[in-house]
Amino acid sequence: VVLNADDAPASGLAIVADQTTTPVPPLPPLGARKVGFRFRTPAIDRPGEHPVTIKLLRGEETLDSTTIKLRVRTRDQSYKVTFVSDIDGSVQYYAVNPARPVGDPAGRSKPALFLSLHGAGVEAIGQAEAYEPKSWGHIVAPTNRRPFGFDWEDWGRLDAIEVLEHAQQRLGTDPRRTYLTGHSMGGHGTWQVGATFPDRFAAIGPSAGWISFWSYAGARRPEAPNAIQEMFLRAACPSDTLGLATNYANQGVYILHGDADDNVPVVQARTMRKRLEEFHRDLHAFEQPGAGHWWDASDEPGTDCVDWAPMFDLFARRTLPALDEVRQVDFVTANPGVSSRSSWAEVLAQVHPLRPSAIHLRLDPGLRRFRGTTDNVSRLALDLDPVPTGGPVVVELDGKGPGPTERPAGARRLRFERRGDAWHAASAPDPALKGSHRSGPFKEAFRHRFVLVFGTKGDAAENAATLAKARYDAETFWYRGNGSVDLIADTAFDPNADRDRGVILYGNAETNAAWDPLLGGSPVQVRRGSIAVGGREFQGDSLACLFLRPRPGSHRASVAAVAATGLAGMRLTANLPYFVSGAAFPDLTVLGLDDGKLAIRAAGFFGDDWGVDSGEFAWGDVKE
Repeated sequence: VVLNADDAPASGLAIVADQTTTPVPPLPPLGARKVGFRFRTPAIDRPGEHPVTIKLLRGEETLDSTTIKLRVRTRDQSYKVTFVSDIDGSVQYYAVNPARPVGDPAGRSKPALFLSLHGAGVEAIGQAEAYEPKSWGHIVAPTNRRPFGFDWEDWGRLDAIEVLEHAQQRLGTDPRRTYLTGHSMGGHGTWQVGATFPDRFAAIGPSAGWISFWSYAGARRPEAPNAIQEMFLRAACPSDTLGLATNYANQGVYILHGDADDNVPVVQARTMRKRLEEFHRDLHAFEQPGAGHWWDASDEPGTDCVDWAPMFDLFARRTLPALDEVRQVDFVTANPGVSSRSSWAEVLAQVHPLRPSAIHLRLDPGLRRFRGTTDNVSRLALDLDPVPTGGPVVVELDGKGPGPTERPAGARRLRFERRGDAWHAASAPDPALKGSHRSGPFKEAFRHRFVLVFGTKGDAAENAATLAKARYDAETFWYRGNGSVDLIADTAFDPNADRDRGVILYGNAETNAAWDPLLGGSPVQVRRGSIAVGGREFQGDSLACLFLRPRPGSHRASVAAVAATGLAGMRLTANLPYFVSGAAFPDLTVLGLDDGKLAIRAAGFFGDDWGVDSGEFAWGDVKE
């Protein structure tokens, strides 16, 4: 972490480690930033510690130096792997407890991968080392971005999947033998990640896992939500574990808990068991009598509350089916921008944003026929790889057509869209529309190496306020998410460069020079004293607005605005905890003060075309 204790920006710095130089990005005044660096070491043939001297330089001048010690590991010891995250360009790590094959490894299948999610306050390396090494697979433990992090939701969920994909490629594991487990907060993560990505894991094993923020963390659902509360509940829909529970149907599930757990009550496990018993055919559960939250009941290596032999026995008997082995897909998603597919079917778009979307589809290969029902789905794709060639593909959705559909030459999938009550064959959708590649809500903009851009075109107080908020967000993401975020002035930002990076703008159309090139065509406009949303206008200097839009020129990245109509409005944004897991915001939120109290003026979701008129919004006090 590099600190700039000056009240002016710092640039021209570099970190030198073992004669390898890494430039330090510009630092804001009175700011701090985690900086990744590269280094080279000679080959080391003995275990122990290897010292690395790190220097911070400005030109030839050494400003600071320190020495860190790296563990040198043998091939059969647990170790850390560092990588550059696509979320923010920061350096992250995951831990590996490597497989220790027995006998002749020749002819053995690719190793399995066990993705193990740690509990609150636990380091990933400690999680990996709580297991006895397995002969048939690698234990991989991501970080959740911090020992507390994001409860394996939001950026914690992204970290888990990013690590899974990195480790699968690096370790050469068998994707059909991938398993998910975790303890405590990691048990909750197992429920969450397993339900969100059901076709990635052959079996899951939550231990001492809590269900959701509503069941365990104190969140409360209003008994009779008003229209604005309903929008925020919809934004939080991806956190509703029970709402996604039917996705566990095709995974083996082993629920483990101590029946005297005073940290995560055993009722959490019993509630999930009762819910799954309604439909699940491969459900196993065990409660250790008299055991608390963390327990070990045997003298075998490994800690039983995570390294539970019967759970791994279940894993050993389960593999993911190949695509052509899947006849039935039953899948629920709260947001296709988070999770869109299961096996050969993909939900591309929703009718009502952030309400659960479900598909129940059957493939009859001999008839070259897909048939089934959908709920809250407006666009759908079906992969053709498991369908025999030789004739048209018959598709029946919701008891209707579109009927026989010719397979275009070389096509790997068919796409359909719902118009009114009927389904029609469709071409690839315009990437400018919402879809699995890019959607809301607001927090989804903080992806793809996002950059924070503060305004400098206001008066001195306005400029100071936007810089302070942007700096606060950058350092919050460092502190909460072990992140490293570029923070630059609007005058230094090039809107035509790096168009696939996410951008967060601070200020408004009059105070941020990057607003017009990025948000000039937006139906939401924020200026001094007013916010316009479509044909509606909110007036006052104490208004704040959060919203996101597609980034011009990109089919991947988004632009988000942390905007205000005046200094009082910018102060309101300090109270919006969008880096806290469980705190959900829709595509658009307009806030103000009502007799000194925070009041929501508008909240909701843009339509499929990112429009206001095509969207769904709840309105408070507005001037027509």
